[in-house]
Amino acid sequence: MLDVPRSGVLVAWGNALLSGLVAPDDAVTRITHGDEPHRVAGLPGEDREVGLTLALGRLRSLGVTGLRLALPAPGDPLGLPGPPAFNDAALEAGEAVVTVGANGDGGRRLGLVPEGLVYGPEGDQATRVVWRVYEAADRPPSGPFLAEADRELATALKDATAELMKLDVGGTGARAGAVAAVLRDRGSDADSPLAPGCPPRAVRVLEQARRVATILEIAAQDHGAAVNAYEMSARAATLAPLERACRRALVAAFGAALEPSAAE
Repeated sequence: MLDVPRSGVLVAWGNALLSGLVAPDDAVTRITHGDEPHRVAGLPGEDREVGLTLALGRLRSLGVTGLRLALPAPGDPLGLPGPPAFNDAALEAGEAVVTVGANGDGGRRLGLVPEGLVYGPEGDQATRVVWRVYEAADRPPSGPFLAEADRELATALKDATAELMKLDVGGTGARAGAVAAVLRDRGSDADSPLAPGCPPRAVRVLEQARRVATILEIAAQDHGAAVNAYEMSARAATLAPLERACRRALVAAFGAALEPSAAE
């Protein structure tokens, strides 16, 4: 799982653009973030790929008022409204964007799924991203929202730490030190991929979720101190709720601009 999914950055800066808080060029610069210029395929009214600036403007003209993040995983279609074609593509990518507001074409919603291609010689590689547009089902958002995602992540982290210590499979040596360093690191707002309009709590929740995502990546490198199949299975079962809570926190944080009650 990416700690900063491309779809999350598109949601955050796309919402800022749709709200008039940032200029189109600034939004696109933050969304692409060193990639080759992003393209959008399958946009209503276009029979070819178009640039991201034009696509965001077209979405606005179609009546889109906001964007939400989906971070699905096998068995957990988090943020996906359907239909199957869109859900399947988003699940394969591990992320997607869902539009909010009627798009002006029969009231349908849209879903955007990123397809990234890394090319070029080693040491001089570039990434080309195409956002493929799908029809999405018209269903109201069901969260998660910041307050609940914040509580869930804190509880899951506490429970996972306690369970790993009980199982004595938390890992030792270099990896244990790496985990401790991640927990101590508070980052900085300058590193945040969030955009103007996101409430302060979203910054805190995203910061915690990114630390947890890093811990999960470290934990996935080996089986810690687990020495048998039972302990390895127990460790995986302990980390699964933490991974889900992390994804829910990312969804809530990147989409927080659409949550009026979240401003603090």
